[in-house]
Amino acid sequence: MLRSRLVTLTMSLATAFASVIALAAPAQAASTVRYVALGDSYASGVGAGSESGSCRRSPNAYPSLWATANAPASYTFVACSGATTTSVRDTQLSYLSTSTTLVSVTVGGNDVGFSDVMITCVVQGESACVAAVNAAEDKARRELPPKLDNLYQAIRARAPSARVVVIAYPVFYKLDTYCAGLSDTSRAKINEGINLLDDLTKGVAVQNSFVFADVRPIFRGNELCAYGQKWLHALNWTDTSISYHPTAAGQSGGYYPTLAQAV
Repeated sequence: MLRSRLVTLTMSLATAFASVIALAAPAQAASTVRYVALGDSYASGVGAGSESGSCRRSPNAYPSLWATANAPASYTFVACSGATTTSVRDTQLSYLSTSTTLVSVTVGGNDVGFSDVMITCVVQGESACVAAVNAAEDKARRELPPKLDNLYQAIRARAPSARVVVIAYPVFYKLDTYCAGLSDTSRAKINEGINLLDDLTKGVAVQNSFVFADVRPIFRGNELCAYGQKWLHALNWTDTSISYHPTAAGQSGGYYPTLAQAV
């Protein structure tokens, strides 16, 4: 009889304990994140593989990698190859709403003609390269901050409650190492121009209370001319459009963790 009562008491205590544990550890709530990814070819994933459509969006681009890993309540991927601050404002912001909770954007390089600068550097040599970067830097200082500010204010107006993450561009080259192709002077000048672009973007992002996510540190050691795995495509004559864009490894190893940390 005593043994029977002890067994009954033990089972009752176990059931009660299990009930307490169940109440103390509720099931994981469904995601409430509503994510919209804006931007240019660095955001759409040109060079990352499996690109499709006129905007060349890739499932290996950092927005899609984050969405796959985090299963947001909604995910809208409208970044487009060739986008500028103006085209992002005119064609991509309509996908934002008051219910949007997360926005990412990489844009600005096309506004200062960086693709044309790289063509000049490759085809015309060092002196023309330095002159082209100088001209792009002057244009960036003069025109980019007001264009970015106009875009960021428009993002905030359409998505007033969203966390907005502005993601930078990586510098292209590791310096002070042997590297075929462009001269040391050209490579250093190109890096200077990218750093200026990123620094101007950071300034405007901070002024608008947006999060600036800098990929330059994490790309260090994986640039062109570095000894490690290259996270950027070098000049590719068979498909010039992917030249100087992140590889799939650059998106997954550089851009994705930078966005994840910022979010």
